[in-house]
Amino acid sequence: MPIASSVLDLIADTPIVKARSLDAGVCELYFKLENQNPGGSIKDRIGLSMIEAAEQRGDIAPGATLVEGTAGNTGIGLALVAQQKGYKLILVVPDKMSREKIFNLKAMGAEVVLTRSDVAKGHPEYYQDLAARIAAETPGAYFINQFGNPDNPAAHEHGTGPEILRQMAEVGGLDAIVFGCGSSGTMTGLSRCFAQHAPDVELVLADPVGSILAEYINEGTLNEKSGSWMVEGIGEDFLPGISDFSRVGQAYAISDRESFLAARELLQAEGILGGSSTGTLLAAALKYCRAQTRPKKVLVFVCDTGNKYLSKLYNDYWMLDNGFIEREQHGDLRDLILRPYSRRDTVVLAPGDLLVTAYQRMKLYEISQLPVMEGDRIVGILDESDVLLHVYGDEARFRDPVSTAMVSKLDFLDVKSPVEALLPVFDRGQVAIVTDGDRFLGLITRIDLLNYLRRRVQ
Repeated sequence: MPIASSVLDLIADTPIVKARSLDAGVCELYFKLENQNPGGSIKDRIGLSMIEAAEQRGDIAPGATLVEGTAGNTGIGLALVAQQKGYKLILVVPDKMSREKIFNLKAMGAEVVLTRSDVAKGHPEYYQDLAARIAAETPGAYFINQFGNPDNPAAHEHGTGPEILRQMAEVGGLDAIVFGCGSSGTMTGLSRCFAQHAPDVELVLADPVGSILAEYINEGTLNEKSGSWMVEGIGEDFLPGISDFSRVGQAYAISDRESFLAARELLQAEGILGGSSTGTLLAAALKYCRAQTRPKKVLVFVCDTGNKYLSKLYNDYWMLDNGFIEREQHGDLRDLILRPYSRRDTVVLAPGDLLVTAYQRMKLYEISQLPVMEGDRIVGILDESDVLLHVYGDEARFRDPVSTAMVSKLDFLDVKSPVEALLPVFDRGQVAIVTDGDRFLGLITRIDLLNYLRRRVQ
């Protein structure tokens, strides 16, 4: 491989790998590893295409300000290109975006404006509408507008599509491709490419439950009311201006749970770390493959890297909180304990540990209180307030042992107590210490109870 002159030269020409362990029925399943792009996703392609085409038209001048609304990886693709070319970038993102993506964007120099993810197009705080308004109010700004920008699908019509056909020719061609739709650039560009060069390739849409697109494809009905979903970057509540669904043969509506579990299965079975939308695509691809009666070669995108979702779908606690994976149910307060002590999931302290150690563990694990243990016996509780009151005015007291600041007069709650017994504990500003006789089982916090109640509603 030749030495590249810029990181932008590494965009595209991503590899394809054949599935070895997943059950694809009579079909052969292939993965297009778009997570190997330098920005970690397929959106690097359109980030480069939309900015360079605007440069060639003279729409943006050196040092200009670029503005875009993005619910997924387009922002990172744009940030990569803007950083390398010296543009200022303002990105409006919905508040459901993973924090890894937000940290990534800020580290690359983009200005991030968070907005609501629970409002539809037309609302002033909808991410695309807010981005358009910021662009209009910023002197000399250029609004990228991926949802209406023809340079978006052009990247896939002239780049991704021919690249796929060239690669798949090595194994005898391509019969079907499974993709998602956000701005619709991938779908529209591939559709145009295949219509000309591979008209027999079937186009299959993977869509999150709650999006209007699967119903539109399968039933021809354009629903004006969308739901909500947690998968990032795909699914829509309107038809983007650049969209062309005319060659899409069928669509699968995939739930968040199916998506997240499929992504985790992909990592376990094939060693491929994909993001949440990759899980949606994989779940749809497996349904399509298993429904076939004759062998087909099916390609699915690994849209982005799962490194951006380590705090979400690859975090067992987040998955448990949201009801996407289940533990054994006991019918008592053990069902509310997120980090059971018996599983060694509970983050603990010893009385002789330093308060600075306690502070570091609270920060690392994003928890506010820690049990203090002597062997398997709980002897105290330490929370943020205890640490603050102990060290305020004398920061050197961070070197004091935990035993000097912990609360040692403890109220225990028997595991067989009703859920309602938690409320007085919380009303006193305490955390529930759950025991079975003399055996410590774990802690229950307010958020644990809220998550339990939400899972019951789901």
